[in-house]
Amino acid sequence: MDLSFTADDTAFRAEVKAFLAEKLPETLSDKVRLNKGLSKDDHEFWHAELNKRGWLAPNWPQRFGGAEWGVVQRHIFEEECAMAYAPRVVPFGLAMLAPVLQNFGSEAQQDYWLPRILSGEDWWCQGYSEPGAGSDLAALKTRAVRDGDHYVVTGQKTWTTLGQHANMIFCLVRTDPDAKKQEGISFLLIDMNTPGVEVRPITLIDGGAEVNEVWFTDVRVPVENLVGEENKGWTYAKYLLTHERTNIAGVGFSRAGLDMVKRISSRALSGGRPLIENPHFAARVAQVEIDLMAMSTTNLRIVSKAASGQAPGIESSLLKIKGTQIRQEITDLARRAVGPLAMPFASDAVDGNAPLPDPLDAGAVAASYFNNRKLSIFGGSNEIQREIYAKQMMRDAT
Repeated sequence: MDLSFTADDTAFRAEVKAFLAEKLPETLSDKVRLNKGLSKDDHEFWHAELNKRGWLAPNWPQRFGGAEWGVVQRHIFEEECAMAYAPRVVPFGLAMLAPVLQNFGSEAQQDYWLPRILSGEDWWCQGYSEPGAGSDLAALKTRAVRDGDHYVVTGQKTWTTLGQHANMIFCLVRTDPDAKKQEGISFLLIDMNTPGVEVRPITLIDGGAEVNEVWFTDVRVPVENLVGEENKGWTYAKYLLTHERTNIAGVGFSRAGLDMVKRISSRALSGGRPLIENPHFAARVAQVEIDLMAMSTTNLRIVSKAASGQAPGIESSLLKIKGTQIRQEITDLARRAVGPLAMPFASDAVDGNAPLPDPLDAGAVAASYFNNRKLSIFGGSNEIQREIYAKQMMRDAT
């Protein structure tokens, strides 16, 4: 297994660095670095810049307007963007819905929706989780009843990330209440401006409101917005959830976070000396850096396997577990480094409406710490990932 980068890979990394240096405004990267809330305009600006360069949809086939990069190129691009503090591309349309449409949608759906995702004309959000259907997603209760050339949708979705900005939502809905849980679900595309759709923000522990509840009351959805076959939505949902991700470990984000911890702790004082010289704190920083180096190597092994056409194994579950643990440890170290200056509810600093109140860039550190507690829960909780890994190991042992 070759973990080294080729000359072409190195040249591509240099190209990405040059693009970021030219096109990423310092004011925007500072917002990301300081964990200030990004506005809809911020997201749309970066979306447009990547689209102009042809790099917005790296995993899409070229026939749909994508870059059709290999897994190594995607790995390099994601890592460099994280290290440069570029905004994360909103994934719901580009990385989640688009692959479903490209594989299961009709030609008319592909021709209409895919260009609108690239242009930014549509902002998509995801309608999967419900109050009683999180890890057990197949227990969802939102109903869609056929009425002529429409479905009438009634129910509730929750934890809808950035739903306050979206004009479209792709939803799992129950179309056959008498079928087994997984067999009566369909995949619908719903215009959020339709009468009966209501978005209610959820205030999180960090003071932000990036997630929402979405309520549907007799919402009429055209039948042509059904993706694939009725009652086959679970198949499409599984495809979406298991669609290949090359950055599951979050290596770039961890490296950027660790750099910030080192920068802050070299300026923060403890007993009259830089905190980074404190043996206990320095030992924790060293341990997380060792863990990150080991995880980065494992991540490259998986990328190498994918590049050679092999399917990733249970290492992906290990990366999910270790990657989130490392990122949470890094945010904890940052919070400890700034001490009382972390200001957990300094909403004016987080929202960007006032200058940061100290020289350590600490205004949003606690908000980042609290927000990142979610990392070990969403995307398949670490408990679920451990169970997947344990079952696979037991099967292999027998």
